[in-house]
Amino acid sequence: MVGRWMLSAPNAPMCGMNFRGPAGAREGSVAPEGGCPGKFFLSRRWKLDQDALVINDEEGNALASMALADGQYKGQAAAGFPVTLARPPAPPQQ
Repeated sequence: MVGRWMLSAPNAPMCGMNFRGPAGAREGSVAPEGGCPGKFFLSRRWKLDQDALVINDEEGNALASMALADGQYKGQAAAGFPVTLARPPAPPQQ
């Protein structure tokens, strides 16, 4: 889970989300990059809870809950729109 992921939602630009924590951690902090849809700019904490990824704001309010499917997380934002979290593509080999 730790590392950079890209958050996408319908009719919104993608934004980078940097998930932090020790290797193998089931929770940690998250730092969103600019331009995130909805209230995802408020993202501060993440937690894997029974194989669901939950992203919370600084007050502990859930912003989204997602399940792992095909190497990416898919679910719904608290505001009701679908969201996907995927690793960014690898840079081309030179």
